[in-house]
Amino acid sequence: MNTSTQFCSFAIGDGLYGIDALRVQEVVQARSTTPVPLAASAVVGLMNLRGQIVTVLDVRKRLAIESPSAATAIVVVQTSNGAIGLLVDEIGDVVDVSTEQMEPPPDTFRGEARSLVVAACKLSARLLVTLDVDKLVAL
Repeated sequence: MNTSTQFCSFAIGDGLYGIDALRVQEVVQARSTTPVPLAASAVVGLMNLRGQIVTVLDVRKRLAIESPSAATAIVVVQTSNGAIGLLVDEIGDVVDVSTEQMEPPPDTFRGEARSLVVAACKLSARLLVTLDVDKLVAL
């Protein structure tokens, strides 16, 4: 039986990435954050989301992408530790991906970034790299 999964897609640099859409609480415009002293380098800071304090992580830093940031959106995901914001360059669409389209992660991902990748999915025009939300937010 061929099953499909929905992914919330987003761009970082030239790449297209996705996370399980069921984990996404909401998407908001990038906004100012309050820095957190002595936090990991991927922690951008804290933001107030309608009274809820949300830690914001830079996905670019988690994936060790060196190009300059052009972040315009924050994808707020639900984790076992509450809501976490993921700073991304541009939000995309919700994409249906069948299990037949999923392949092992490409060898171009090295080190810690490789452990964050679940699969590579061939779409009609691009390659969608799916990420493990729990590993992505674990610092």
